[in-house]
Amino acid sequence: MGLLEIDNLSIDFTVDGRWLPAVSGVSFSVERGEIISLVGESGCGKSVTCLSLGRLLPEPPARYSSGKILLDGKSVLDLNPRALRALRRKTISYIFQEPSSSLNPVFRIGAQIAEAVHLRIDSKKETDVAGEVLELLDQVGIPDPASAAKRYPHELSGGMQQRVMIAMALAGKPDILVADEPTTALDVTIQAQILELLARVNRETGMAIILVTHNLGIVADMANRVVVMYAGRAVEATETKRLLATPAHPYTRALLSAVPKLGHSRETLPTIPGNVPSPADFPSGCRFHGRCQEELALQENSICSTNVPEWREIEKGHYAACHCLK
Repeated sequence: MGLLEIDNLSIDFTVDGRWLPAVSGVSFSVERGEIISLVGESGCGKSVTCLSLGRLLPEPPARYSSGKILLDGKSVLDLNPRALRALRRKTISYIFQEPSSSLNPVFRIGAQIAEAVHLRIDSKKETDVAGEVLELLDQVGIPDPASAAKRYPHELSGGMQQRVMIAMALAGKPDILVADEPTTALDVTIQAQILELLARVNRETGMAIILVTHNLGIVADMANRVVVMYAGRAVEATETKRLLATPAHPYTRALLSAVPKLGHSRETLPTIPGNVPSPADFPSGCRFHGRCQEELALQENSICSTNVPEWREIEKGHYAACHCLK
């Protein structure tokens, strides 16, 4: 059993008295020390899936309608409030895409990181905590940690704020770090620095990382495995090299075909016809069938439009859900 096991997870939200599916039957695992990436278009359920790992979705409007989340063999969905707090303090940490929204504007940087340290070990002396804060700031590459610890968030650049968020996440010494599009609001140079920092943390600490991103270039550079999501479902999962070399699902192939290539700047990039359906209008059968260009999916009243494809292992370590696969 891996460090994290998600099995047939389904999550609904109530909207105007209706329960709408946000995530449906998602399954994947995360091993210790592994970097796994969740990719897919906006609204496909990546962030909702990640928030569910620490039970951060308010219930209601959310509900876990089926499935399991096992962390170190323990069911997250069955934890009481005290056990959940311990899980969030010591086992799983999050980095979000807008550090300026996550940091408290009226507290100094050092105080916010110190709070995260205290949450892990309540009995630590203040002198020990202060030293650990400086070590964390140094670990994430912030120059002059003693000076930075006295600053307020608005006195730091976006890249430095994100480094502070990483330091706070590392303060709990978690087993899993969830990075939900951590470089979206940053320029390209700072993005590269933040991603290299995450890769170094993974190498030095053995911490597993779940990386949510739209950028397949980042996936190719960092992730050991990839889970591709579409309209609330996982449609393909395998090792990164295999996915990039031999994608199986039509949606994965369409995503990869839309990636710009060096030397082809004047060519028109392929697009996926149509739009992602909203949870209120998810089609029956395969949710991608209305946009899929496979011959079977284009046939009127085909199995693609009536039956939900089974999540199955098409070859060792390579999973997909598609009726068009042999």
